[in-house]
Amino acid sequence: MKRLLSLLALCLLAAPLRAQHLAPRQLERAPASATLIPLSENWRLDGDVPVHALLISLQGLANRGDARLYLEYPKNWQWEIVHPLIGFLAKRHGVKWDRLAVDDADTALSRFARYAKGCVVWDKQVRSSLIVAFTIAGVEDLVVVNEDLLPLAQKHGLKPVVDLRGKFTGQPDHQIYQWAYDQYFARCSRHYYVVMGGESGAQMQPGIADFGIQQRAFFSDLSANPKHVEEIALLKKILSQQKPASVVLGWHSYAKDTEGQHTTLVGNYGLIMEGLHNLPNVSFTSQIPLTPDFKFTNNHHVKPDEKLVAENKVYVCAVSTDSIGIGTWTKPGRGKVPYTWQVMMNWTWMNPPALQFFYEDKSPNDYFIGGLSGPGYMYPKAIPADKFPALMQFGAKLMQQLDLRVLEIMDYSEGNRHIGNTDLPKEVVDRYYEQYPNAIGFINGYGTARTFDLRHGVPFISYDYYLAVDRSIEEATADIEELIQLNDQRPYFLLMHVRESNTIEKVANIFSRLSERVEVVPMDVFLKLAASRKTYETNFQKPNDPISRNP
Repeated sequence: MKRLLSLLALCLLAAPLRAQHLAPRQLERAPASATLIPLSENWRLDGDVPVHALLISLQGLANRGDARLYLEYPKNWQWEIVHPLIGFLAKRHGVKWDRLAVDDADTALSRFARYAKGCVVWDKQVRSSLIVAFTIAGVEDLVVVNEDLLPLAQKHGLKPVVDLRGKFTGQPDHQIYQWAYDQYFARCSRHYYVVMGGESGAQMQPGIADFGIQQRAFFSDLSANPKHVEEIALLKKILSQQKPASVVLGWHSYAKDTEGQHTTLVGNYGLIMEGLHNLPNVSFTSQIPLTPDFKFTNNHHVKPDEKLVAENKVYVCAVSTDSIGIGTWTKPGRGKVPYTWQVMMNWTWMNPPALQFFYEDKSPNDYFIGGLSGPGYMYPKAIPADKFPALMQFGAKLMQQLDLRVLEIMDYSEGNRHIGNTDLPKEVVDRYYEQYPNAIGFINGYGTARTFDLRHGVPFISYDYYLAVDRSIEEATADIEELIQLNDQRPYFLLMHVRESNTIEKVANIFSRLSERVEVVPMDVFLKLAASRKTYETNFQKPNDPISRNP
């Protein structure tokens, strides 16, 4: 059996949060071989979700103590790097894959049933019973089955330990999760909580569930919407008992609340949101260390103390956020123009081989920045002032490890790109300058925002344009033309947020159509130029600015 590495290095990295943040243990090296099981494209509860849930729960149990089982999600999966990562793990980490047939639960159980103590049976008529079953699987070391798959589990010696059939019939979610809380929460992790949201109804994509089960996390899809009084009360009770600066995995339920409501509530408790409910195989990848010959190295174009001088022209910088692995990294056009990518910084411990893949696969025109608002996805205005420093000290150390010099900030706690306010008050901006003294600049917003500043050569710049996926090349070109005309003082620094599904070819095409010649520059160059000639006005959120709490 492989010797498990001490987490001393990571604990030193995250010293301010050492007592709260528990990262998974890493192996000394990647396994020489591992089982790979392809999954079908059907993610309906009345389709292939039952067999997928069985395999995901089995994966979480089998990957305790070693990386044994990897699931190959379909090519149309939102996290598109799942397939390139298979080849990368083979090439750079030496993993030899033993590939089984699609959804081959029978063979999987023959290999890995010994890591389970039985099974938990969920109710096909009650969707939430499957989410409860994920909690029970982690706590009791059980695989998850419905009644149709129970005979298969029994064939491999796994008898039902907990049977949820008929238990929750006619009950609302707050009662269902209250029962799960009463029965199991005391035995669940205080370092991880999983919100198993995203798709609703007949669909479910529980990609993160293997890691949650491995870590014995509590699962729910409780709402953060104030109109769901009973659900939000229980959710607050759960979050309030998690360790400070611990991690909330998954994503809010599209049927219950908003992204802003849920992320705001998580921030109120000083917790870290890692928001992708369908992020797969973390129980496997979190154990894989970086190869000994690898070091995180960004494509810096200027030295930290270097000074540039902007000319009388338009400078444009394009930024892709929303998690680097769900966008257009693998699509044609990357490297054609300077492009900025927001890195999920917690993947240094959640997904080391994925970050190594991106860093080694980058083109000279790809530049990485940290985000989102800190170590994970968070809204700074929602974080209590006394919890802010420890979180950001952790974020600053992750940026240092990842060779990042720019931090992206976003806040939807008082609005979004349609309503309310996404700007930051001066006291929040002050905190960022204080906690990230080595940053060469900060960028802010998702849609457009109005927070700007410049201190000691370090600019704070907000987005002036948001390129939506459904915005045509012609429409976007006209938009940017108008922005350039309205902002007629030169130099003009146009920061552009590109929604992740837009291709780089589309972005390059837009730039080529502009009547006034613009210079598309890397982020670090953009910020150094913006520091040299301040043609933007310092501005912060005002006390009387309109806000909206994402109703």
